Amino acid sequence: MGPQELADIIRAAVNDAVQRGVIALSKAEIPAEIVVERPKNPEHGDWATNIALQIAKKAGMAPREAAEILKPLLAAIDGIDSVEIAGPGFLNIRLSAASQGELARQIVQEGQTFGRGTGLVGQHINVEFISANPTGPLHLGHTRWAAVGDAIARVLEAQGATAAREFYINDRGVQMDKFGASVQAAAQGTPIPEDGYHGEYIKTLAQEVVATHPELMTMTGEEQRVAFREASYEVQLADQKRVLDLFNTHFDVWYSERSLHDSGAVERGFEKLRAEGHVFEDGGAVWLRTTDFGDDKDRVMVKADGELTYFASDTAYYVDKRARGFDLCIYLLGADHHGYVNRLRAVAACAGDNPDENIELLIGQMVKMMKGGEEVRLSKRAGNLITLEDLIDEVGVDAARYSLIRYPVDSPLVLDLDLLISRTNENPVYYVQYAHARIASVVRNAAELGLIPADSLTWDPATYDPSLLVEERESQLLGLLADYPRIIAGAAELREPHRVARFLEEVATGYHRFYDVCRVLPQGDEPVTELNIARLWLCAATRQVIFNGLQLLGVSAPERM
Repeated sequence: MGPQELADIIRAAVNDAVQRGVIALSKAEIPAEIVVERPKNPEHGDWATNIALQIAKKAGMAPREAAEILKPLLAAIDGIDSVEIAGPGFLNIRLSAASQGELARQIVQEGQTFGRGTGLVGQHINVEFISANPTGPLHLGHTRWAAVGDAIARVLEAQGATAAREFYINDRGVQMDKFGASVQAAAQGTPIPEDGYHGEYIKTLAQEVVATHPELMTMTGEEQRVAFREASYEVQLADQKRVLDLFNTHFDVWYSERSLHDSGAVERGFEKLRAEGHVFEDGGAVWLRTTDFGDDKDRVMVKADGELTYFASDTAYYVDKRARGFDLCIYLLGADHHGYVNRLRAVAACAGDNPDENIELLIGQMVKMMKGGEEVRLSKRAGNLITLEDLIDEVGVDAARYSLIRYPVDSPLVLDLDLLISRTNENPVYYVQYAHARIASVVRNAAELGLIPADSLTWDPATYDPSLLVEERESQLLGLLADYPRIIAGAAELREPHRVARFLEEVATGYHRFYDVCRVLPQGDEPVTELNIARLWLCAATRQVIFNGLQLLGVSAPERM
């Protein structure tokens, strides 16, 4: 019995009391969300709820009075051993061992679907992240969103949403011309323009472009300049896709800014905004009146000379996303994009949408890398920056992804590269992966001894007696596992996948503590008991939860380490 099932039981008890007239509430006044959580002190029970405090004022009674009414209703439920009232009216609930232990059977049988919910079913969500210029390798400033953006999409999908990962390619504007000119100069052996792109990658890129398109060197003038720009763009974008695939981040949509303009989406965006009445002209320019919705100033979309602004693209892009059927557009932006929050929310409002429902902007803070106590500043590839591929080479995909996801994105992050390659418990990803591998070893040994089938999917539920799991460490571990669905739901709702990583570390600690005091496998000539089998089910359930959680982070769950 987990927190969600208990919440449903508590809601039913409140409904029962309301129908019998002993608690004076309307159906609308019964809380939609009933909090069920683990008490800080295990001696207070397995679960606690503040439902009596939630309803007391509306029901015109003291919280303890409401708790006294609900206590016998809950205590009568099969699987609940006892209910106690604490403090101002908290209800502490203790489950029977069999009821609590039943969770292990559920987890093993549900497998990779355990923990997934339905809270976002029917929601079509666009998650846009990274969106780098195709003018160089992905660098350290992109790495955080490369991991976190993908993990956010994964937890949204785990709650039933349809989540599209989208990369907006900034392939229009003067930066593309400067990029092409830089590669062209490197290919011709002439100095790269001062305002161009510098770094070893430009020379490497020039060699690759010429090798693929030798005809470029026979061209002249504008034809050659454009050809170099387009060939360099093609090669550099392919390299960005290669590195992201290597990093286990796969995009559903690569959306070209050029296509936004070529498809007529910009004009359609203007039409939508005009229809809503927020477009005006002043000084020969076309403006969007974003100050109507909290922006600090109105924004120019078309300059007096007829040139479109970057803001025009941003505006049309949002309108286009909504036209493609997305209910919610999530933007994951860098630390230098705080000014975008109010202006894009204002764009949504100008388009007739609700900024609190249809658009969401998350700002990620900077990342820096340390090695040997010193900050790592230069890349072996790019010279003046550190690339995502540098990070992968240094610590591996798993350690990089896990460490980038493990912290809230609104705080700066320092990666200790020495720690991330260490095989110690101080390395969080190693600690969690080792717990999974340790359990896999236990289950593997049990199968080799003939205690259980090799595949946990074929385990016979009739051999499992959950009532035998009565030890404190067993109860604590089961309580942790029961919390997994709530953790995933919270990570999706708050867009905080770091909650999954921190939870997995708690589960790993809970398992190690359980394993240290509860013998799982018989030793020597000891007979196999039902308790051995029950503990193996608990091991398998724990392994499944760790596996499922690591999947949501895009991190592997090794069977051996």
